[in-house]
Amino acid sequence: MKRPAVRITDVAALAGVSAGTASKALNNTGQLSQDTRERVRRAAAQLGFTPDVRGRALSSGRTFTVALLTTDSSGRFSIPIMRGVEDVLSAGELATVLCDTRDDPLREQSYLRSMVARGVDGIVVTGRRTEPRPPIDVPLPVVYALAASADPADASVIVDDAAGAAAVITHLRTLGRSRIAHVTGPADHRSAVERAYAMSSSTLVGEPLFGEWSEQWGRQATDLVLRAHPDVDAITCGSDQIARGVCDRLRELGRAVPGEIAVTGYDNWPVMALASRPPLTSVDLRLEELGRRAANLLLDAIAGNPHHGVLELPAQLVPRESTLGA
Repeated sequence: MKRPAVRITDVAALAGVSAGTASKALNNTGQLSQDTRERVRRAAAQLGFTPDVRGRALSSGRTFTVALLTTDSSGRFSIPIMRGVEDVLSAGELATVLCDTRDDPLREQSYLRSMVARGVDGIVVTGRRTEPRPPIDVPLPVVYALAASADPADASVIVDDAAGAAAVITHLRTLGRSRIAHVTGPADHRSAVERAYAMSSSTLVGEPLFGEWSEQWGRQATDLVLRAHPDVDAITCGSDQIARGVCDRLRELGRAVPGEIAVTGYDNWPVMALASRPPLTSVDLRLEELGRRAANLLLDAIAGNPHHGVLELPAQLVPRESTLGA
């Protein structure tokens, strides 16, 4: 015999609230306490309640879908951000659609037209660069993640790169390192310049070396650093890729890491940081948390309470063997 479908009134009764309150909790709307929302969600999970998405859409005029628009084709930055976004949106039964523009303005406009036509509830805009980007022009709530909007009235969530770089220098100086060189990516990348500036203001030996975000550049830069400053005792890097190349070259030259020269990366990309020999001390951008904060801002905007301006989130230093030793 087929079991009767679980109704919103069943969820409300188990949670000890009205049907209207239960609906608001599951739709992530209304002025409810977090305790009430959690109690309703636990009741829904216990009963196996599945919302009627089509009914919700018809009654509310919403599609319960959010688009994540990105220029990051590799997914290096957008996938962790999307995980954070989905952590928040899935609790309210919202679906996330990933739109990869591949850095093509025409493709971006095509996606935007399509998302507006589909009636998505809002858009999170992200990418692989941290430079402020032109705002998108759509009649929908929009939040920018990782790269801020060039319009200060828009809501943006970014990482405090300068503080992350400063934490690296503090860490190395605490370990007694005083002859510190810096190797980073292209001079026209905001993230490379910000990290280099924050470190050079702490009196590095020589000028920061700008190049590519690659292991090959890390190996080449190591030779340049050692030629100019043979007594260097630490090399900080603007990315984990560069740092892994530095470690490889130092090992080839018979220089112990961190015994003779400590090495740090940036981004805390597990593929690089953990596979390096030795594993890298790095700065975690906390991209999932960035995605969660962006999603919460978007939900507020969808509910009619938009935020404005730039929110900077702290990065987190993750010490490992490349500075601490075994």
